[in-house]
Amino acid sequence: MDARPQIGQFVKVLRGKDEESFAVIVAIVDDRFVMIADGNKRRFDQPKKKNVLHLELQPAISQEVSSSLLETGRVTNAKLRYVIQKFAYAKGE
Repeated sequence: MDARPQIGQFVKVLRGKDEESFAVIVAIVDDRFVMIADGNKRRFDQPKKKNVLHLELQPAISQEVSSSLLETGRVTNAKLRYVIQKFAYAKGE
């Protein structure tokens, strides 16, 4: 798997108050930091800046989120909640 984070990629938070929860990468700041959102506590308008070392990158990438970000530059919080719920259910968590 590519070790570099990609927009729309699912992540599992390993450190911080959101530990053990899933989120989606909505922006890449630089080599070390990404912006994540889950559409619930972390809205798209106020994403959380996280160190990549504190995240477990999942092999799945949400095409819905990445295409929405490419086309319009934003994604709805409902869509984020939906894809995360679908992903977590598929993983059995």
